[in-house]
Amino acid sequence: MSAPVLEVREVHKVYGEGATATHVLKGVSLAIDRGEMVALIGASGSGKSTLLNILGTLARPTSGQVTMLGEDLTRADDDTLTEFRNRHIGFVFQFHHLLPDFTALENVMFPSAVRAGRERAQARARAAALLAQVGLSERADFRATQLSGGQKQRVAIARALMNGPELILADEPTGNLDRQNAMQVMDLLARINRESGTSFLISTHDEEIAARCGRRVVISDGVIAADKRAAR
Repeated sequence: MSAPVLEVREVHKVYGEGATATHVLKGVSLAIDRGEMVALIGASGSGKSTLLNILGTLARPTSGQVTMLGEDLTRADDDTLTEFRNRHIGFVFQFHHLLPDFTALENVMFPSAVRAGRERAQARARAAALLAQVGLSERADFRATQLSGGQKQRVAIARALMNGPELILADEPTGNLDRQNAMQVMDLLARINRESGTSFLISTHDEEIAARCGRRVVISDGVIAADKRAAR
């Protein structure tokens, strides 16, 4: 059996010190296998967002270990984490965070341009192919302000895939969409998961969205309260 794409062991996160310290994560352990599609469920204040930030190397745990693709990221310096994140992790947020004055194609290319320090012909071709994959070839030259909400989120998904990450962290990716567009986005994520083997961790409050994933992880008061795979 192959090693997990991501594994966290006994992760704690404490903000502040002394009497004002807030213990947000209390010994979280979790592993995500290659090709898994996992729903992360938790109420506001449960520690869900903090955990996502740590998994995405945007925050450091107070204690515990974070390993991805066999690399211990816990003690890595900031430059190493930035490079690792750009190469191996994609992000999709509830609010798409597209650059409004850029076209759909330019937005998708952005992670590659940041990594390479310039725009490359190969990157433009890959971005065009990703827009085709999410059904937006005809909108490639439209600025972000000219796209609908559902189209913007599909551009954001293509952008997350630009550098070929092994893991995509999606934070309420359908939370700002109507039901029809939300289901279309989930259909797209599920297809990408099947076709590419990319692992997904999808944070959601929506039970219908969670039911579309092969595994449900529930976090409550800073601990994993339930972890259940769907029956096959």
